[in-house]
Amino acid sequence: MNLPTRLQEARRFIETLDLQQIEASVADETRAQLVIVGPVNSGKSTLFNRLKGQKLSPVSAVPGTTRRLVGEHFGPFMLVDTPGLGEVAGSEHAADALQAVEQATVVILVLDAAAGVRQSDAELLRQIGAIGLPVVVALNKIDLIRRDLKQVLYDAEVKLGVPVVPISAKKDKGIADQLIPAVIESHPRMAVTVGRALPRYRKIASARVVRESATIAAFMGVEPIPLVSLPFLITVQVRMLLRLAAIYGQSMGVARARELISAIAGGLAIRYAAQELVKLIPGPGWLISGGAAWTGTNALGRAAIVFFESSQKTSTKELRAIYKRLRWRVRQPETGLTDEYEQP
Repeated sequence: MNLPTRLQEARRFIETLDLQQIEASVADETRAQLVIVGPVNSGKSTLFNRLKGQKLSPVSAVPGTTRRLVGEHFGPFMLVDTPGLGEVAGSEHAADALQAVEQATVVILVLDAAAGVRQSDAELLRQIGAIGLPVVVALNKIDLIRRDLKQVLYDAEVKLGVPVVPISAKKDKGIADQLIPAVIESHPRMAVTVGRALPRYRKIASARVVRESATIAAFMGVEPIPLVSLPFLITVQVRMLLRLAAIYGQSMGVARARELISAIAGGLAIRYAAQELVKLIPGPGWLISGGAAWTGTNALGRAAIVFFESSQKTSTKELRAIYKRLRWRVRQPETGLTDEYEQP
């Protein structure tokens, strides 16, 4: 997790304590864009189709099949498949591809593992990086690698100077467990966008939002002066619920989010007060407060996921039971909720 970036992003809202501004910010997160680029025949279209779940972009064994930009809206999110940028440099297609890249929030650069990383691939990465955008490099077609995959990945990272994500778009390998998490981690706005636009990866995005919020809450919880961090913690939790609601495509405002927090946690004022007063014990008290803020926010977020997955039909009694259980048995999975907590 890129914690400094996450904290910096949260601080913009927390400093003003303008809860209404959070609604506008979360709405803005849903409009982030992801752009796929890469050389000819690297598997861009196959990955595009895999993410969308439909064959919208032409796929063929003939190099250069994609001759135009293919754009498809997923709600407010557009995934763009571009022509092979490296091989058509200076052409009209290359200009279109670069224009799409400039409008992106995050770029996925797809390279062919079987063909090996070439100088033109490194140049393409440099060209995209010069725009100042986060780039996730996907080394595709690992199913065709017959030799040591670790060595292939090592060679690619040495030549490119950045980490690579091994995937097989054709076989659907490495996408859900590596590529999607890497995209979400690459930019603070991508969790809501990916989760909302691609329901298949909703649990991954939701788990990341909860973990990020809990981590920020923990840092605020160790604030040594009692009650100073309380409004900040509430802001973080409200924002977390609004982001989760956005991921599940459900409407929720600040007032409703605060009501839901109270309904799930129960006795919220007493709980927050106890968490803050323990700070009167220097050192250990601060750590205990930070830990309580983490576990409480984590449990709240995971209970909220159950609520949204049930289309807000889970009862208050069930949510409180889930929250109580999670506070004492908190887990932090990498790619979603465990079966134990998916249903009330």
